[in-house]
Formats: sequence, C-alpha cells, structure tokens
Amino acid sequence: MNKLYVVGLGPGNPAQMTYQARAALDEAEVLCGYTVYTDLVAPLYPGKPVLTTPMRREIDRCRMALERAAGGETVAMVCSGDAGVYGMACLIYQLAGEFPPVDIEIVPGVTAALSGAAVLGAPLSHDFCVISLSDLLTPWEQIARRLRAAAEADFCIALYNPASRKRADYLRRACDILLEKKAPETVCGYVRNIGREGQQSQILSLAELREAQLDMFCTAFVGNGQTARLAGRMVTPRGYEAKL
Repeated sequence: MNKLYVVGLGPGNPAQMTYQARAALDEAEVLCGYTVYTDLVAPLYPGKPVLTTPMRREIDRCRMALERAAGGETVAMVCSGDAGVYGMACLIYQLAGEFPPVDIEIVPGVTAALSGAAVLGAPLSHDFCVISLSDLLTPWEQIARRLRAAAEADFCIALYNPASRKRADYLRRACDILLEKKAPETVCGYVRNIGREGQQSQILSLAELREAQLDMFCTAFVGNGQTARLAGRMVTPRGYEAKL
C-alpha cells in the first residue's frame, strides 16, 4: 500500500492514546521506532514484526520505515507524545525524497506539555512555549537565548529533557537564566513518568526547581507572573476572573 503512519502515542498508557493512533497501529503491518517506544505498543500486537534502532539512530530508523513502506507495506513509525513535537515527523519528510513515493500521514498524540499539565492542574491556560534543554541537536547558546526571551515575555514554559547524567547541571543553569527576569517564588512544577507506572509530581517555586534532581523522564513547568497554587494545583489564570 506504500503507506507510512507517523504515530504519536501520547504518554505511553494505551488509555491516553487517541482513536486515530490506535486505528493506524491496527492497520499497520510493521511497527517501527526507538526501542523504548515500540515496547509500549508491541505487546498490543504480538503478531506484528517490530523494527527498532537504539537512541541516536534516528536517521537509520526513518530510512528503515520509508524503505519498508516504499516496498508496499503499511508501516507505523511510533513516537512518544506527539509525532511532530520533537518527534520523527520532520525527519521522515526530510528523507522521503530518497525513496519512491510513499503516502505519509502524521497522526497526532498528546505531547508531554499537555499530559503533564493535566497532572499538575492548569499551568498552561495562557500563552506558553516549549523548550528542550537537550543540546544534542541545539547549541546551549541558542537554548539560553530562547530561555531569556521566554522569561522576558513572561511566558509559561514547559521544559523538556531537563537533565541527564551528562547534563546534570542544565536545569540549574536554565533556572539561573529564568531567575534573571522571573521571581524566585514563581510557581513551578514537574511530573516524572507521565501516564506511566511510577508517576510522580510536585509543585514548587522556581528557586526550589533550581535545586530539584530531575532526569529525562521528567517534564518541568515554569509559571508566569500570575500563576498560583490553588487547592494544591498549579493554575495560570487566563483572565476570565476580570469578568466576574
């Protein structure tokens, strides 16, 4: 059929997968993706072949999926969260010209900014941005400029990839930049293992977030100047209260 679905799985729990994503996986003859993500869905389809590559082999992974789809199979490339938010959708399109025509369909999923926000309360009810602290593909200097711009504009911010063993101090460095414009008491939060076993969350101040020990399984949230703790939740007002 020469069909390639690029599927956002959401947080990983099947209950948080969209109907469209599940339908694409049902139709696919072959599943493809990073091992951590294929492990989330392979048990649902024990009879389907699974093609995987380890971390940092994204180009090989996408070429493998395109090759199988160009050969006449229906393939599902799976991504965590949303396929177009730090996912494989862009790379699939960049590489597609190397192969015979393939019908590519992007299937959206619930990205960590949205699923994590729901755990904390309503931190993204006003304008917000999403910034990854990983410098594998983006120089730290560029990340720092974006952090400063977001802080200057008082955006709520969802921070992806806040820390790892090789980047143990990146969250602290990011918070130091944000503290140039944001108050230390700015309401923040984080969620670990969103929608998966072992989910944990905490609401804390920006000063406290600076000292938090997070990892790649976490998404951090930094509020704006109006974000507050309400009934134990992180809430950013939209402005409706002015109409009350």
